Amino acid sequence: MVSDCGCAIEARNAKERQTLLIVLGINAFMFVFELILGLVAESTGLIADSLDMLADACVYSISLYAIGRSNILKRRAAKFSGIVQSVLAFFVIFEAIRRFIFGSEPLSLWIIAVGCLALIANSICLTLISKHKNGEVHMRASAIFSANDVIANIGVILSGVLVLLLDSRYPDLIIGLIIAAIVFRGGLKIIQEAQKSNSTYSESS
Repeated sequence: MVSDCGCAIEARNAKERQTLLIVLGINAFMFVFELILGLVAESTGLIADSLDMLADACVYSISLYAIGRSNILKRRAAKFSGIVQSVLAFFVIFEAIRRFIFGSEPLSLWIIAVGCLALIANSICLTLISKHKNGEVHMRASAIFSANDVIANIGVILSGVLVLLLDSRYPDLIIGLIIAAIVFRGGLKIIQEAQKSNSTYSESS
């Protein structure tokens, strides 16, 4: 059979690698972009979202490493990415609490503008990754991250609108905490996916 030569697997791996390189580049750029403007705008939401971008960049890097490797390495890569996301979620929670205590003055128009740009970037990533969402565990993990990002971006934009309308910093802080919860939930889901795959994939070297 033609499939015995491994050509189909190689083609699939090449497509996965190309997709991951593109979304990795987008997330790495948006992490730096959002973090800088989040600090300028004093926005917990933007800072939280930038850290979410960093988590994604880590996940895509790990997924790139996993392509073409054994199933056990793919499961380990997915599990590690879930742990990374969960740890970053706690960092965001700490930052939100710090700003609750010491205060902040988020700039609403900056939040809205940057949030819209991040939404566009993550929508592109989600579209690309969704083509592989039914693949192996490392690609399913990437799809989960991308879907979470779009939800978080919409929340950031909403917080900017509320900060503008209510003239209050609290919507930004609350959205920061919500994003942290989404990030944490996504991390746990990926860890569960990796563990579940133990019974659905046979190990290979």
